[in-house]
Amino acid sequence: MILYPNLTDKESGYVHAFVDYLPTPWRGVMMAGFAAAYMSTVATHLNWGASYLVNDFYRRFLKPSESDKHYVKVSRIATVCLFLASIAVTSQLSSVERAWRFLLAIGAGTGLVLILRWYWWRINAWSEISAMITSFVVSIIAFQTVPQRFAPGDPNADATIMLVTVVVSTIVWLTVTYITSPEPDAVLEAFYRRVRPGGPGWRRISEKAGFGREGIPGGALAWSNWIAGIVAVYSTLFGIGKLIFGATTEAVIMLAVAAAAFYWISRSFRADSGGAGLAHRGIGPDSPVLVAENALP
Repeated sequence: MILYPNLTDKESGYVHAFVDYLPTPWRGVMMAGFAAAYMSTVATHLNWGASYLVNDFYRRFLKPSESDKHYVKVSRIATVCLFLASIAVTSQLSSVERAWRFLLAIGAGTGLVLILRWYWWRINAWSEISAMITSFVVSIIAFQTVPQRFAPGDPNADATIMLVTVVVSTIVWLTVTYITSPEPDAVLEAFYRRVRPGGPGWRRISEKAGFGREGIPGGALAWSNWIAGIVAVYSTLFGIGKLIFGATTEAVIMLAVAAAAFYWISRSFRADSGGAGLAHRGIGPDSPVLVAENALP
């Protein structure tokens, strides 16, 4: 952006830079790097997607007792199907930016269930699966219909797409959660003992597992770390951007805000790792847990 401020196609600036400023041998290395990065990303997502479909869905819910040879065969078929589906999707996208907007809309529809699963025992695998499918379908429909109601380039169109996706996906996955069976108590108790999420949403499981009513790690203000994390990330990004473009005063203010947010998070973690972290789980200095630990060599 600094070297080529008048480019019509902003995305071509990076290529212009290495063509104009790299010597001939390094241009070839850069092109090889581009090809390697592209192929590794494609291979990763195809293999990753196939593993989701086969290990997390097909093997778990449809065919749990087949041979490894059978699952390998299904994985190959899933990989080809994903590749063909990706062609169908990308053929409808005019730019990388449009792809990112589509992914953001899908992520918005699944975000709530992926967060709440740590705070509510009732969420099961079907909750997440229904959220993913609904978010994908609704996003496609919204991208075809919502922008027509706004002027070209109006950012409110993207915001509306995300809101519609979130609302519809949330209604669907909540409905699916209540009409499907919860995970077995043995699975939930094993998860709770391993993770100890705490909070009122896990009260039924924590009491059944013998832990009583445990609070959320970090205490009642744990949500403030989430807010501070958002503030820290965006203040850092925009602060560095302001610094690059010479807006020093604004950059200093934003980076100071980011430092304060990072400090707040680190302070909370330090408090949680000490006595406060044990206290919220009901572990005091005379607790059998600490007595047993102190007795170890």
